Amino acid sequence: MGSLARASQRASRGLERLLESAVIGLIIALTVVVVVAVVYRKLGNSLAWYDEVASIMLAWLTYYGSCLAALKRAHIGFDGIVRAVPPGWRLVFLAISETCVIAFFAILAWTGWVVLLVLEGDTLVSLPEISVQITQSVMPISAALFIVCELLSLPGHWRNLGQSSLEESLGDNDAGSNQGHVAP
Repeated sequence: MGSLARASQRASRGLERLLESAVIGLIIALTVVVVVAVVYRKLGNSLAWYDEVASIMLAWLTYYGSCLAALKRAHIGFDGIVRAVPPGWRLVFLAISETCVIAFFAILAWTGWVVLLVLEGDTLVSLPEISVQITQSVMPISAALFIVCELLSLPGHWRNLGQSSLEESLGDNDAGSNQGHVAP
């Protein structure tokens, strides 16, 4: 394994730990916010900011969780289509599907950035000291992270798909070469 591959694996492991920590932290924080809000509501003293903050935290959890899924190749993608084509075409279809996914997230990152510029000066309704730009920064940040995660996981996926295509092609050739032969 070359030094570039080792550096890529180290970066992937580091990013995976960072995303796992962020997702776990968001799950814990969201749970605490919901439990505290329920307790306050039961005591007759509802929190004004609960709904808005919980919704934002759930969105952040979804976006950063999708980045973690991309790094582990566990997200929704074109894998079923790629594996359905003949083995010789799979890497071509993988390249096309990865280009589509990366292009989509590049557009999402750019659009998210434009949204942040539009939201300049806006604040949360229930917590006016918090800028909406901070809460919505998840869009361009997670879109860029998703692209990084796709690119970091692509070499291994490419290698695995190429090997499975080769093995399947060889298996088909072996099966074809035995046709017409009668076992003794």
